[in-house]
Amino acid sequence: MLAASKGIDGFALDVGVDPWQTYRIADAYAAAKSQGSSFKLFFSFDMGSLPCASSGDATLLQTYIKTYATHPNQLMYNGKPLVSTFAGESCTFGAANYKDGWNNALKSSGQPSIYFIPSFFVDPATFPDTAVMDGAFNWNSGWPMGNYDINFNSDSLYLKNIPGRSYMAAVSPWFFTHYGPDTWNKNWIYRGDDWLFAQRWEQLIQNRNYVNIVQIVTWNDYGESHYVGPIHGAQPNSQAWVNGFDHQGWLDLCAYYIAAFKTGQYPTTARDRILLWGRLYPAAANVPSDGVGKPANWQWTQDYLWAVVVLTAPAQVTLTCGASRASAALSAGLSKMKLPLDPSTCSVTASVSRNNKIVLTFTPSGFNFSTNPPTYNFNAFVAASP
Repeated sequence: MLAASKGIDGFALDVGVDPWQTYRIADAYAAAKSQGSSFKLFFSFDMGSLPCASSGDATLLQTYIKTYATHPNQLMYNGKPLVSTFAGESCTFGAANYKDGWNNALKSSGQPSIYFIPSFFVDPATFPDTAVMDGAFNWNSGWPMGNYDINFNSDSLYLKNIPGRSYMAAVSPWFFTHYGPDTWNKNWIYRGDDWLFAQRWEQLIQNRNYVNIVQIVTWNDYGESHYVGPIHGAQPNSQAWVNGFDHQGWLDLCAYYIAAFKTGQYPTTARDRILLWGRLYPAAANVPSDGVGKPANWQWTQDYLWAVVVLTAPAQVTLTCGASRASAALSAGLSKMKLPLDPSTCSVTASVSRNNKIVLTFTPSGFNFSTNPPTYNFNAFVAASP
């Protein structure tokens, strides 16, 4: 499996209310089993989709858990099937509050014993009084929630309030969604500047003794532009900003950082690599023909090319796009560079030279910055040298 080859240990299965998802869940467990028992799966119940007001609404969740609790590819944590959520802080399942509701739904008599790490969007100061939680998943920790660089502050707040329990952190490369009021009415970005994916991974590696699980957000959420897997299968009407924007270059970056997170040591590299990403259009450009409008928070991002370079030995690395040029003497291992994108149409090129000899030139097809966007597309174009 592609994911496993990059060091990913399993998938969180986002489960909503649609009936077809039952069949896709079965397909996922069957596919994992066909490759052996090492790749694991667990449920992340999407409580923005699933009903959860009455006690009967718990039946669907209970059925999913019971069906796969003993499956060889079910992720077991501390000897129990791991179960997570997206949201759920408004769910009562017929009880007086969400804490009792979730306890009745998933931990009452007759239910399989589970290890519950939800992502409740509540003040972490309430976690000590939320006994149903065996840990906490900090979904929003993958991106800065304002116009600033990613930091570890929200992680520290979660950790402070769940002593003795497990912490699941998020890492995500990007966020852009562009749905109008006639569909899901979601049109905003989170700040992905300053090598977000790399910076976040490095923070998690620095704090690996406190982070029990890292969830990469996501493998295939095309609608929010944070997919790292192949563009495959049906899309949620996101083709306008996803088609032509492959993100698999980020998978190679994942492999490098996953190895470091698991072992505490950054791996050595067998060859020089260049990984590039950035938007293809100026943030301030106007597109009157795009009826959805400019995304909220658009002013949080700058027009830069972001580069991560992994070298086998010291070398000179140069980035260019039109008249814009950046060059630096870099050490062996991983380094980061950035390049202001020229305020005119240009194509991106990167090169590595060593001992006055060019050893790698990378001009990714399609990585062309243009001042005339056809729509408001703030998705990232990602490319990795072979």
